[in-house]
Amino acid sequence: MGCVFDIPNKQREIEELEARSGEPDFWNDPATAQRVMRRLGSLRDQVETWTQLRRQAADLRELIDLADADEDLRSEIAAEAERVRRGVEQLELHLLLNGPYDDNDAILAVHAGTGGVDAQDWAEMLLRMYLRWASSKGFQTQVLDVTEGEEAGIKSATIEIRGRNAYGYAKAEAGTHRLVRLSPFDAAHRRHTAFALVEVLPQVEDNTEVVIRDEDLRIDTYRSSGAGGQHVNKTDSAVRITHLPTGIVVTCQNERSQIQNRETAMKILRARLTELALRQRAEEQAKLKGEHVAVGWGNRIRSYVLQPYTMVTDHRTEYSTSNVQAVLEGEIDPFIEAYLHQQLGERDGE
Repeated sequence: MGCVFDIPNKQREIEELEARSGEPDFWNDPATAQRVMRRLGSLRDQVETWTQLRRQAADLRELIDLADADEDLRSEIAAEAERVRRGVEQLELHLLLNGPYDDNDAILAVHAGTGGVDAQDWAEMLLRMYLRWASSKGFQTQVLDVTEGEEAGIKSATIEIRGRNAYGYAKAEAGTHRLVRLSPFDAAHRRHTAFALVEVLPQVEDNTEVVIRDEDLRIDTYRSSGAGGQHVNKTDSAVRITHLPTGIVVTCQNERSQIQNRETAMKILRARLTELALRQRAEEQAKLKGEHVAVGWGNRIRSYVLQPYTMVTDHRTEYSTSNVQAVLEGEIDPFIEAYLHQQLGERDGE
């Protein structure tokens, strides 16, 4: 299995990157240096995980050899075998994250859709779910932009998720999420359906295939309409950037400084343009194969039903669970893993 996980090549790459990081002028280009160090850390984690699993497997073999003489060892063997199995599954999962940006940080945006105030409340519930999920995986998060709803919830929010394979995991959540429940905003307490759109974009550096020219941008400033105190409301600190060739519009008003808001907006724009390029390539490949690719609001990926029964169902993989509360608290890894395995199956079937 060491060959399957390409451990020898990973070790050689570690040695090369370590040598490179020791060069005197290594940090002259901070952006490149950070990418190298990030890759080095990722490779070290993978090799260390493999080494630990191999050690656990060797210990397990010794326990099995002793099992005939000690009945009490059987339960210990079963528990250790389960830990090894789960560890191997996690390594296999990492093999699925081999897209061009899967190892990158992610930018995740939630937008309230059809459903009025229920949809805005639903968007805020999803935002909370993703923040808790990211925290459970050891990812770091930062809220880049939030537009509050008039009555409750949020109209939209954008967060940055930083960590190993953040985009590779989070991209499984892109699409429309549907909620069915008894509305707390309906005096008659009737059942309502609300929708929210989740976008997941790869965090990219300046020197990518995406080129943003100054003449292609229209930059407007305006007064922030959100929370932030007197300074935010009295100065034109909010920034709106329009990318003229594509019509993509990004805004940011969370920071007090117009410069900071502009930098964040450019970061989001770069991510949106990268995601657009990825989607266009995927659509072109699908056309060549005669396939149909659902995008945008028509791509409903998951339903969360709280009434008349409790069930969360992913419409792509058919994976479901009745533990809705756990899902809303951030336990979404089973849905993500089912999606990634499905993608691997589709690639293997090509």
